[in-house]
Amino acid sequence: MTDHSPTTPGKTALVVRGGWDGHQPVEATELFLPFLRDNGYDVRVEESTAVYADEAYMRTVDLIVQSNTMTSIQWEEFLGLRAAVERGTGLAGWHGGIADSYRDNSDYLQLIGGQFASHPGKHPDERTGEQSDNYMPHTIEMTALAADHPITQGVSDFELVTEQYWVLHDDYNDVLATTTQAVRPWDPWKRPITSPAIWTRLWGEGRIFVSTPGHRVEILQDDNVRTIIERGMLWASR
Repeated sequence: MTDHSPTTPGKTALVVRGGWDGHQPVEATELFLPFLRDNGYDVRVEESTAVYADEAYMRTVDLIVQSNTMTSIQWEEFLGLRAAVERGTGLAGWHGGIADSYRDNSDYLQLIGGQFASHPGKHPDERTGEQSDNYMPHTIEMTALAADHPITQGVSDFELVTEQYWVLHDDYNDVLATTTQAVRPWDPWKRPITSPAIWTRLWGEGRIFVSTPGHRVEILQDDNVRTIIERGMLWASR
């Protein structure tokens, strides 16, 4: 399915969404479409990664917004995505839609710079089998780099009650915010674990932006989260 806004002399944004419904890929991306259009983007929406293999079209895209969790990508589609970023197309996303998309593709993990590993939740005796078992109060802490970065300038540390992502990552990322997993009596780890929560990454001529907060629409509507994601999309764009 495609959804095109009226043609403008501005830029082109491609929204690719799908995967696990629990992350509300349709509702979540719809939240940001007016913002993109208001900023001059001609927006195309796709429910499949097949578009990534269309080299002629991908050369016209200035920004990719991906919300595609726990699914798979064909090799030629991934190559098209990576080539587009290397040519200068921006790539932006949040939560599992970008950091838990294609677990079986290590080259994708290298491109993004971080992979969801876990979201430790409530005490086992308090769990009911609902998503809320993993909703924990935690702090998103700005790094020193955040103070002067256009994505996070003016944003202070803030609190959320939602999934707190434990992320496997490398030090090529420019980390704008972190979050720290505590050690609780029932946890097997022995010291607090700090993971990046918001980061950017340069790949070829392209820019990548990732926010791990964004589990559902209500988190994306948080003033801090929404501001960071909106700025992150514009920052990543060609």
